Amino acid sequence: MGLPLSYTLYSSEPQEFGKWWESFGSAELNRMVEEALTADFDVRIAWAKLRQLRASAIKSGAAKYPTLDGFGKYTGSKTGSDGTEGTKGSTSTDKHELGLTASYEIDVWGKIEAKANSGELDFLVSREDVSSAAMTVASEVVSRWLEIQTQRQKKAILFQQLETNTIYQDLVELRFRNSLANALDVYQQRENVARVKALIPPVESRERILLNELALLLGRPAGTVEILTTDFPALDPVPGLGLPFDLLANRPDVRSAGLKLQSSDWAVAAARADRLPSFNLTGNAALTSAQIANIFSGWMVGLAASIAGPIFDGGYRAAEVDRTRAVVDERLLNYKRTVYIAYKEVQDSLIKETWQQEYITARKNQLDAAKTNLNEAGSRYLQGLEEYLPVLSALLSVQSLEINIVEDESNLLLYRVSLYRALGGNWTDSLTSADELSETSVKADAEIKTVSTK
Repeated sequence: MGLPLSYTLYSSEPQEFGKWWESFGSAELNRMVEEALTADFDVRIAWAKLRQLRASAIKSGAAKYPTLDGFGKYTGSKTGSDGTEGTKGSTSTDKHELGLTASYEIDVWGKIEAKANSGELDFLVSREDVSSAAMTVASEVVSRWLEIQTQRQKKAILFQQLETNTIYQDLVELRFRNSLANALDVYQQRENVARVKALIPPVESRERILLNELALLLGRPAGTVEILTTDFPALDPVPGLGLPFDLLANRPDVRSAGLKLQSSDWAVAAARADRLPSFNLTGNAALTSAQIANIFSGWMVGLAASIAGPIFDGGYRAAEVDRTRAVVDERLLNYKRTVYIAYKEVQDSLIKETWQQEYITARKNQLDAAKTNLNEAGSRYLQGLEEYLPVLSALLSVQSLEINIVEDESNLLLYRVSLYRALGGNWTDSLTSADELSETSVKADAEIKTVSTK
């Protein structure tokens, strides 16, 4: 595969592939993720497709066994004395027949076995698609929850800034009335107050949209989900990454691509076998009688064998072999690309998180410097040593940095979510579809009622 033996940014922490969202320490978030894993439409659609492929796999495997069909037949006729039907002196003739017909294709070249194996692998691919959908939904729910908390923190900061700017405006207007400031200072600060007020509606709108997106992930109508406001969770150390080759077993999309490759390989075997003769056995047993009471006194058994093979088909079967071989080449390249994408996603998440932490540290240092600048500019303005413009500039810088740092800290958590998603895991192996859960619930309720009745 050409993968390196380790990641560029390696973590020595032990590998854990459990329910990673529980590390954020929110019981509300845990409940929403668990609900989404059974109620989300994409997950439920994936389960429905899995049931379809399960039935298709059973159909593919059914050809390995003989077929047995039953039949019944009745023939009745009435003939007259003059040779016409339905006249006087007619005689009637009845014939009853019951029988069984069995047929079986001898799988000499392994065609039926190849098709059955290909169908079974397609079913396993569908199960991996369920795992992929579940992992995507879990990360989307956590991401939406974090983004909602981000909007609420931004809104709280904006209201604080609005209060602060209003205080500055009152101060400037007071100084203007006392002839210590000019009208331009008042207009500039009023513009700053209006600027902060204008920033609040988009934040409110974004929060509501995120709540609607979260509702859809939970399988609920828009406007029916509310969540509590909380601080950003503390970020745990980087989880154990293992080796890049571990992604082959831990990523459902990689496993799915590998299963598709195996399935196409079996399809080649089936296409090649289809060019060879097929052998069929057919047997039938029948009970016949003119009277239904004596039907078991007459019987007949037949056995036939046949061989059929293509002589001329215009190159149809040969072309099918070439096509299936090309599919194998395509899926081999797709498998390798999927592995490389998985490796890239882990590497990207590690790089983003590492440099984001340094970026946040630098931003906070910048904020401390901006606050110091604001204090000094404000002091010199009150002493009449400076115009109001340096104060306004410093105030804008501080308030902009406060909002940006909230977004930066949110992005750091979202990068961690991306890392968990990129690493995959096996926690999806224990997932159960909503239909199976409802059936289990119904059975449990029935058992409880039975016990209570007894």
